[in-house]
Amino acid sequence: MLLASTAGQASCSKLAKIAGMSQNNLEQIVNKLVKIESTSGKYDVKNSNSGAYGRYQIMPSTAKFYAKKLHIPQNQWKKSYNQDKIFRAIMKDNIKSLKRNGHRVSAFSLYATHQQGAGGFNAIMKNKPINKKLEKNLRQNLPSKLRKVKKSQLRITWIKYWKRKLG
Repeated sequence: MLLASTAGQASCSKLAKIAGMSQNNLEQIVNKLVKIESTSGKYDVKNSNSGAYGRYQIMPSTAKFYAKKLHIPQNQWKKSYNQDKIFRAIMKDNIKSLKRNGHRVSAFSLYATHQQGAGGFNAIMKNKPINKKLEKNLRQNLPSKLRKVKKSQLRITWIKYWKRKLG
């Protein structure tokens, strides 16, 4: 749960204000994200393909960056309360990026920035050229039956799939 402590609740309330939505709405979005990322919501889940770890499936390189930013010892980032702190910081940065780039903050945009990174999401939505890395990420985050679409259809296929899935 994003609200593991009183400090966590205050932080979530601030995040909701930054996002321009109620705290309840933000919590619902986070719950959707957790169900997609770790299905069980457990803090010790590891994706053997990507290396992403924990309740929010945070990449180790991202965790390292945010652990440093938040003054969390690098060997402590996997602790549940530190995963929550790191995730809130990622969400805050993603919300700010969405607003700065003129994107509406929604379940789709928050999940998509978590999945593709703020820069990747912005490139997708602003119809910028898809490089090899982004193409690979988009394909990996589609069901197998949709992964083989033509590159020219990849962006719209990915957007439609995730908008439908996130409601």
